[in-house]
Amino acid sequence: MADVLPPDPRPPRRPGDGWVECRCGQRHWGRYGAAGLLLWRRSPQAPDGTGTPLAADATDPSRYAVVLQHRALWSHHGGTWGLPGGAVDPGETAVQGALREAQEEADLPPSGLRVRTSYLLDHGDWSYATVVAEAVAQVEPRVSDAESVGVAWVEGSAVTERQLLPAFADALPGLRALLGRRLVLVVDGANTMGSRPDGWWRDRAAASERLRDELAVRATDGLAAERLGLPGHRWYPDVVLVTEGRGRGPVGVAGADGVGGVAVVGAPGPGDDEIVAQAERHVTAGADVVVVTADRELRRRVEALGAATAGPGLVLR
Repeated sequence: MADVLPPDPRPPRRPGDGWVECRCGQRHWGRYGAAGLLLWRRSPQAPDGTGTPLAADATDPSRYAVVLQHRALWSHHGGTWGLPGGAVDPGETAVQGALREAQEEADLPPSGLRVRTSYLLDHGDWSYATVVAEAVAQVEPRVSDAESVGVAWVEGSAVTERQLLPAFADALPGLRALLGRRLVLVVDGANTMGSRPDGWWRDRAAASERLRDELAVRATDGLAAERLGLPGHRWYPDVVLVTEGRGRGPVGVAGADGVGGVAVVGAPGPGDDEIVAQAERHVTAGADVVVVTADRELRRRVEALGAATAGPGLVLR
């Protein structure tokens, strides 16, 4: 039986607004699906100076704080706590929808956060994407529309003390495994360009620029979690493109607000040594690092540091 819903005082505001009668027997909001934002930051109460990433013990709720929304009483499951979010518009990605809704409902600016990954609940005829992001600036949520009674940073250890939206409570164990994690792709520029016979060697600097721009698309669109061996649905990496020799020259490009771009590092010496240095730096900082190269010896060196590896096909069309 479909849920009995309280009257909704809002007229439909956007093309995606509306209810879907789902095959699961329940009614869900969002004609084209829905998305919400799970924004996290390292808890001020967490121990400092350990150098241990949050993901090292994702089940320890004291290591992070998250933004929760206290839902308006007239809304579906009104009075419970969940995530700012709502219906996705046609032609809008889950990331775009989640960022827009979070700004509308909780005044969370995309420029102050970085999308890391997503978690998908898919019923076939309706889906809900939880977009997981890290606060990379001082961000303070506030109520900015009528759909919230309140919004606040909540310490991880206190999340389950609140009356949670049932779907959020069900997803919470899987979501906790994503908090505190970020993906860094370190791309071997020369090896990746050399994997396709498109005449790149005639103008290596221009080929590096084309690769940089292609990588920026990958960062914005994200990569499927199963291709990376990571949990969740999609990952939105920070990309480091290492260039060398005549391939040096292009500068980095920024991604869309809230989504990472591409940093270009010109190797002062052998490109492989710089790739190893970049991989070691980010592994030490606690990131999930994937080095993109087909070079077997380079793979061996970075895997010894704790990085994963993938062939150029991961990022090329």
